[in-house]
This record gives sequence, structure tokens and C-alpha cells, in this order.
Amino acid sequence: MASRERGVHDIEDEMVFRNNPGFVFHDSRGVKVFIASRSNGRRRLSDRIHVIWYCIPMDEDGRSFTEGEVKFFSQCDTGSIPVIVLFTKFDALYDDEFAELSKGVSRKDAEALAPQHAKEAFANGPQLKLLYNRKGNQRPPRCHICLPNMDKDDADCGPLIERTAETLDDETLKQMFVSTQRTNLEVCIRWAVAISFARHLDSTQVISSRIFGKSNREIVNDLCGWFPRTSVRLTSDHLCQHADLRHC
Repeated sequence: MASRERGVHDIEDEMVFRNNPGFVFHDSRGVKVFIASRSNGRRRLSDRIHVIWYCIPMDEDGRSFTEGEVKFFSQCDTGSIPVIVLFTKFDALYDDEFAELSKGVSRKDAEALAPQHAKEAFANGPQLKLLYNRKGNQRPPRCHICLPNMDKDDADCGPLIERTAETLDDETLKQMFVSTQRTNLEVCIRWAVAISFARHLDSTQVISSRIFGKSNREIVNDLCGWFPRTSVRLTSDHLCQHADLRHC
């Protein structure tokens, strides 16, 4: 039955998007017990929590942390699971900056300047100080990211993808995440070069002769592990071989 009240979700229920079943999401009801049970290293990799996106909406005037948010960072033991705070609806802060800027510049200029002014004001505001420096925070987040205009059709998830990839310390998890997301090919290229390609450089940062040797297929397969649904075709051509990478 339809209702205006908030729904009740079982955190054990998996939420999967049809267009990308590689990502599994869980809602936050019963989060403390769930995190404790899913952070156990004895669990299978597929059953563990790999990263926590903690969303804090910024569309309320004078936004300060709620009691529940304070308790999460002061009492919830997330173990080795990295926590990334997502300040969502960040564009709500643009209005205040726009109103202030409009007193001295044109509306057009105020609209253009408001986003950067909001970022600067937020960086020096109380929220981040409470988040990272508050005494009693048992597990402060690994990092945070501000997400404006995510309700738009052209919403950019790139910064979130990049920050999450940077936060994952385990190379296997990092590769799983990067290759599963399908919105940012640049992230795939960046990490393939930074990690896999770097393994095949010698100490002087010169491409190793193995690139042109028998290990060519191994090198290409190593690189392709960072890309989603990539097929590889190797063809002989004199001294070297070429990889034909095609997205299915």
C-alpha cells in the first residue's frame, strides 16, 4: 500500500541495478550489526562490505550533524572498511552564496561564482572540523566528497568513482571496483597504467623488453583486467604484437 511515510528496509536485502548487477547496495537500517558481521575477514570476499558511502544531505538551513550521524562516527566500529562521506544536495549551499554575491556583482556573475565560493566556505566550516577533528570519533572517514546536482540527467558520478578507487587499498578490490563501474573509462585507463603497466617498467622507467617478447599476452591480459567486458585479439606483426581492445 502506498504511503508518504518512510519505508522500512531490511539491510540484509540486496539492492542491485538491472543495468549493472556487479554492484550490490544495502540500505542503512540496522547498520551497526550489519557492518560488524560483514567486516569479518573470515567471510567470503563477495559477502564482505568493501566500502561505505555515508550520505549527508546539505539541503537544510544551518545544517549540522544529527545525533545519529555523531553516534555513527563515535560508536560504530567499521574496522578496516573505508568510509567515504558523501555530502549530497551540495548545490543547496549555492543559494546562500548567490544571495551574498548578488549584493556586489551582477546576477550572472554571482551565479557563476557561487559554486566555488560555496566549496571554499564549506572547506572552512564546522562540518569538516566536527567530522575529522571531533574528540571521540572512533573511526573518522577516510575522506569526503561534495556532490551537487545529482538529480540532473547529466549528473557526474566521476569524482565519486575516482575517490572510491583511490580509497580502496587492496589491489584486487580496487580492480574489481574499477572494472565493474561503467561510467568513467578514464579511471580504468589511469589505474591500468598506474598499477599494471608500471609492473612492466624497469627501474629507469623505460618500457621493458618483455613488452615485445613472449609475455605480451600476459601483459595485455594484466592491463585488460581494469576494463569492463573487454575482449583481446593479438596479431603478429614483425617484432611486436598489437592488442585490439574492444568493448563488447
